[in-house]
Amino acid sequence: MATTTTNPPPPQPDPTTQSTRLQEIKQFDESKIGVKGLVDRGLPAIPSFFIHPKPAELNPKDPNNRPGTKPTIPVIDFSSSRSTIVDEIRRASSTLGFFQIINHSVPVASIKKILGSIQEFYELPEDAKMEYYTRDMSRGAAYSTNFDLYQSKAASWRDTFQMGLAPNPPKWENVPFSCRETVAGWDKEVVKISKEVLEILSEGLGLEKKDKLKELSDGRVMAAHYYPYCPQAELTAGLTSHTDPGLLTVLVQNEVPGLQVKVGEDWVDVVPVEGAIVFNIGDNLQIMSNDQYKSVEHRVLANPLRDARVSVAVFLKPSHSDQLCGPFPELVSAEKPAVYRQFTLSDYMGRFFSKELDGKTLTNYYRI
Repeated sequence: MATTTTNPPPPQPDPTTQSTRLQEIKQFDESKIGVKGLVDRGLPAIPSFFIHPKPAELNPKDPNNRPGTKPTIPVIDFSSSRSTIVDEIRRASSTLGFFQIINHSVPVASIKKILGSIQEFYELPEDAKMEYYTRDMSRGAAYSTNFDLYQSKAASWRDTFQMGLAPNPPKWENVPFSCRETVAGWDKEVVKISKEVLEILSEGLGLEKKDKLKELSDGRVMAAHYYPYCPQAELTAGLTSHTDPGLLTVLVQNEVPGLQVKVGEDWVDVVPVEGAIVFNIGDNLQIMSNDQYKSVEHRVLANPLRDARVSVAVFLKPSHSDQLCGPFPELVSAEKPAVYRQFTLSDYMGRFFSKELDGKTLTNYYRI
């Protein structure tokens, strides 16, 4: 008589271990010191809840060491002809989903000012920052470590100050005084340069209304990240692999590297270029473009350097939660049928913030 074998059930998490981990996370979160506070205490090792389950996957072999063509993120010169700029942005957006621009209309001094202002806030004494540490985004502005701290399998080595910029005006009383004027000025620069880029993206899609994407980008949220030195950078991440919600992300970064984009199976550095602004396509724009533009996975490595990495991202998105999202009708035809179903923005954002920041899942969720 034949015998059958059954696989043993997968191991279940130890509830005691899980409870201890949750207590450690809660204790850290309630201390309101952030990752920067841990660094200031001179810890030789990172707390266990920052250690990722498969740390080897965070630091694979550098593709630049392989023979053959080395992929790079395009740096587009805005002093070129309009047709050249449109063509280069269309090509980058439909393949890599990322590009940098130089010789644009934003003063380099403004970029340095916003990055310097954010770094200055993070490097204030702890007691001066604690009043801003919260997970309550109803305040309109919040400083914390990882918005998904309690959902993720492992925490990431960064602190973030996040605030809404539009359509509702910021609650400036909840923004550090030293940053208020600089953030307000930076928001104006983002509005101007994003208008230019969104018009170019519309033109690249062949949309009849060149301001169509701009009209859908009336919501803006800023996330200012601080990645301090990590004593065990090989065991954790600065920001795990993910794609961005919304239509378009506008980012500036200081000279400390770490941002990487997934190209095929490789991770490619977005090399800091002085005065450059980084743009990347969001999930909603990939869907609206009916897959002509690509929202790609990206991440930030934990920082092994003594100098902190600082970046400021502004996410452009529709502002109305009942906004229906789906491929633009003019980009759908018998030859190119819609590859996504329609959905509301509130459904998308609810799913985005209810899961840990990990990988590219939501565009596939809405795919037909």
